[in-house]
Amino acid sequence: MGARIEVTPQADERLWLQRAVLVLVSPGDVFAALRDDSDAVARAREEAVLAIVFIAGIATVLWTPVAGRLLKDVTLDWLDVAVWAFLGGGLYGFVVYWLAGAVVHWVSRLGGGSGSYRRARHLVAYAAAPLALSLFLVWPLRLAVYGEDVFREGGSDHGAGNWAFVFLELALAAWALGLLAFGLRIVQRWSWPRAVVVTAVSALVPVLLVLVGEVA
Repeated sequence: MGARIEVTPQADERLWLQRAVLVLVSPGDVFAALRDDSDAVARAREEAVLAIVFIAGIATVLWTPVAGRLLKDVTLDWLDVAVWAFLGGGLYGFVVYWLAGAVVHWVSRLGGGSGSYRRARHLVAYAAAPLALSLFLVWPLRLAVYGEDVFREGGSDHGAGNWAFVFLELALAAWALGLLAFGLRIVQRWSWPRAVVVTAVSALVPVLLVLVGEVA
């Protein structure tokens, strides 16, 4: 008989999928579990990371100016919007995932942190759970109120009502940044001020790069 391979609870893919939701209500336990960056555990996290990044990417691209003009072309319909959001959102999510993970890893190292680039990426993914939540919380309500005008320039999605949805989305984005700071505090065993500073610098890096590009 062959040797029996034992799988630790931490390497259970279903457990990490559950934590993709649990991070919204009990983030401390989830981020503490991220300290384990062994290959087996990291592989077990990949499916959950993939799901969060993909869904968060879709939710994010739906707020872009491009999304607001998709139905300007009368030849396009809801199916075209769905395909665009699925493909474009997925691609956007993964690009941001890799780049944001690199920025957080680099800034964390400058701040005296430790750990791998892989763990930094996974931390970013779990911190993005509120953005993924917005696809199920904000968008069904917004579509119910404004319908296809959401994807048509000059539609009815203006005024105080739409600003309420924008505020809700910004609140979820702030929640994601808060989770990133909390995750850094737990994973790196840092103080709150240190974790907040690293998070703020990580968030400012892409803004500074854009500004430098504009000046250049």
